[in-house]
Amino acid sequence: MSLDERFNKAAESVKNLKASPSNDDLLELYAFFKQGSIGDVNTERPGMLDLKGKAKWDSWSSKKGMSSDEAKEKYIAKADALIASIGLK
Repeated sequence: MSLDERFNKAAESVKNLKASPSNDDLLELYAFFKQGSIGDVNTERPGMLDLKGKAKWDSWSSKKGMSSDEAKEKYIAKADALIASIGLK
């Protein structure tokens, strides 16, 4: 199975977790997903009243410079760890 196929499979599996992961885990998944699929952050940081948007932007921005393939591998590893600890529906 190719890296992209494994990445897409992990993204689908995460949607079927028995319980919602912690906010930190969700932010990390988000950052790896965006870095793997888009690359470095390409938008302005949200305003001070958009707390959720800022947290997501900051998390993604923290992965700046990471290669797409490395981000996909880390996303897959994080998804596998969450599946192992939380389980699927």
